[in-house]
Amino acid sequence: MSTVSSEQSMEDYSLYRNLSDDELLQVAIERSLSHTHNDTLSSGPESRLSSQNAPPAPSAQYSSPNPPSERPPDLKTFDGTISRFVTGSGKSMVAYRRHDGSLVHIGPEPKEEEEPLFKAIRDGDLMKVQDLLKLPETNLTIPNKQGWFSTHQAAFYGQSDCLQLLLSAQPRLTNQRTSHGESSLIVSVSREQLRCVQVLLENGADPDIPNSDNETPLYKGADVNSEAADGATALYEACKNGHKAVVEMLLSHNADANKPGKRGLLPLHIATQQGSDAIVSMLVPVTSKTRVKRSGISPLHLAAERNRDNILESLIEDGFDVNAELSDERCSLYEDRRRTVLFFSVVNNNLHATRLLLAAGADPNRDLLRPLMVAARTGCFQSVRLLVEHGAHINAPIPTHPTSFPAVYMFSMKNLYIFKYLLDHGGHAHSCFTCVYGSRPHPPIRTSRSEGAGSQIHNSGVQFCEMISVPSISRWAGPIIDVLLDYVGHVTLCSKLMEHLESFPDWSHIKDKAVGPRPLLHLCRLQIISLVGQRQLETLPIPGALIGYLNHKVGELLPLEAEDELDWEDFNE
Repeated sequence: MSTVSSEQSMEDYSLYRNLSDDELLQVAIERSLSHTHNDTLSSGPESRLSSQNAPPAPSAQYSSPNPPSERPPDLKTFDGTISRFVTGSGKSMVAYRRHDGSLVHIGPEPKEEEEPLFKAIRDGDLMKVQDLLKLPETNLTIPNKQGWFSTHQAAFYGQSDCLQLLLSAQPRLTNQRTSHGESSLIVSVSREQLRCVQVLLENGADPDIPNSDNETPLYKGADVNSEAADGATALYEACKNGHKAVVEMLLSHNADANKPGKRGLLPLHIATQQGSDAIVSMLVPVTSKTRVKRSGISPLHLAAERNRDNILESLIEDGFDVNAELSDERCSLYEDRRRTVLFFSVVNNNLHATRLLLAAGADPNRDLLRPLMVAARTGCFQSVRLLVEHGAHINAPIPTHPTSFPAVYMFSMKNLYIFKYLLDHGGHAHSCFTCVYGSRPHPPIRTSRSEGAGSQIHNSGVQFCEMISVPSISRWAGPIIDVLLDYVGHVTLCSKLMEHLESFPDWSHIKDKAVGPRPLLHLCRLQIISLVGQRQLETLPIPGALIGYLNHKVGELLPLEAEDELDWEDFNE
């Protein structure tokens, strides 16, 4: 074989550098299979010149009778071998040869068109998948050319909705394995497709089915406590969606129940929120109460907030602290700065939960805004009575909104039944008649925040006469003063209270009651109550009618009409 000069080599390179990988590979193969003749490729210039007048010669000759065809042969009729290789630039090529080694065709490996169902699944096109499932030619029990079933495709790409649809259409696919023995569950786990894992387990996927290497979804490094991007574990997600079977399976494989989500809530918190009694009962034994405390919120808070009475009762029985308080951070999320579990129950008017908590030892005096005040504001007499019977402080103040009288009165003046009940059970009445101005004129009442805190805020806080003068309450001034007078002896009404009583003719008798001498019988009643105590009156060895008088049970007062609730904006802060 003659050699090619360096000059011609450069010429050849200048010609080839513009060829594609496929074209260059084709030329190289053709040359490797060709016979080189001296009269075709000569090193002498004379030969090259003489060849200019010669007829065109083929660029290569082949040992086989025919050169490679431009199109690949029909695989149905082709009798030979097929080999695949990758070029330096990463292109996949395929060569077809006869049994004698002669080349039939070489070229880029043809791309197989993806089956419509598998493409729709990969794209997450749920509507398209639904339409394809309706076609008679769609057979979910037949794998594709790679040996995958449609459920494996959905599991691989994390298309959980498509996966659920496929399993509903063909439940037999749940534990179907690929040609390599992989179940859809193994595919989901290996791809960390958490939602697909849940869907498969909910549909009865067997976590113990191994692949061809005898690996199960939970074997050889699969982390049952792995976290999603938002920090949620599989257990956390299963609790959020109420999947009892999944929770049971995960716990049986030692899933950590003390890993919180991004909001700091544990799986137990989430299960309580969702009202999943069975899941809560599974989580309680494996949840650390120390970790619960560290979260800043008890599951009791969430049970009370969502009115999950059954869970609330079971958590109390399991020893969760009924006096647990929200952390400062979580407390700040509520405008009323609630802290206790009891507060949640009272604000929901949930008598059953309130009764459960109080019976278990809940303290009604821990919140800044007392539950008794909340119950009075909502007009729930049963809650008021329960709280008072369990030691709620009727005369407690609100540190952030000081008053010279019991703060609970601000929330009960529109319900004289509750107002009177509070007075009957130890509510202070005399402080309602103390006033720094006395008979002198009072300054104007400021009722909006924009005007700021003015002269209405004294060392003792907001006065009763100022609060009762707020427009939304002043129309009840007469009946309220009338009730209060039954619980005090000789008092002097300030100019503001007198102004109210004189503003309405029907209230003249109340004014007379205040300015005239008090009956001796009434003064004796006050003295007996002072000496014996309100709670001990029923034990006195005296007639029932007299005990009724001592308890102010002469006549019945009905609740006034419900008007707009008292708001902090109704008087100066």
